[in-house]
Amino acid sequence: MISRYIKPRDEALTSDDLAVCQKVLDAVKAEFKFADDEEEVSRSAAIIIELYRQGVHDEEQLKTLVFATRGKI
Repeated sequence: MISRYIKPRDEALTSDDLAVCQKVLDAVKAEFKFADDEEEVSRSAAIIIELYRQGVHDEEQLKTLVFATRGKI
């Protein structure tokens, strides 16, 4: 009964979903030369996950959008 109140965007990400997000995050870290412990990595990860939850599932589109938030376009 509760499941009808859960919106698709609020469902848990699967391991496949997280793998896509991780690939994009790895590309962002490499492009901007971020160390793993930098705050920018956490911010980028949050942006990637939010975009993914909003329906952007293509790796290249995710990279483009995250690069744009970092001024790389």
